[in-house]
Amino acid sequence: MARRLLGLDSRLWLSRSWTTRAPRPTESGNEYFFVSRDVFEDAIARDFFYEWAEFHENLYGTPRPHPPEGRDVVLEIEVQGARQVRERDAAAVIILLTAPTMALLEARLRGRGDDEEHIARRLESTRREVARGRELADFEVVNDDVERASGEILSILEGLRQSRRIPS
Repeated sequence: MARRLLGLDSRLWLSRSWTTRAPRPTESGNEYFFVSRDVFEDAIARDFFYEWAEFHENLYGTPRPHPPEGRDVVLEIEVQGARQVRERDAAAVIILLTAPTMALLEARLRGRGDDEEHIARRLESTRREVARGRELADFEVVNDDVERASGEILSILEGLRQSRRIPS
């Protein structure tokens, strides 16, 4: 979804995350910086990350973002990371992107090449994650159709940009 949004709005900048998990068969290697646990833990010790979390036995983290001037930062993160972002920046806008059904989520996980064990763990944790995300998020967008969901997110962003331009 994030890459789709970047293609539709040149004012967005995607921060590329790090992970200790192996690339999926469907990934080209550009989705994350894939690193060892030792390298990741060294980066944590150096306070390199804006947010980081352990999710299903793998570490994920976002380096401190340095976007070009005038660009809005997009982070693709889990709920744990979103909570850290909120703690660091109360003005950050959090959009929770959810699947319309558990069956569709399962199909998407299978379609991206996840193994059965990961799919089972992910489905098990999803209900808790969505509940936590709803407590934290400013907006929720159901990803039932990529075109519709992208449009909804872009509308939210445009509304936020408009409100920043209007003096209170």
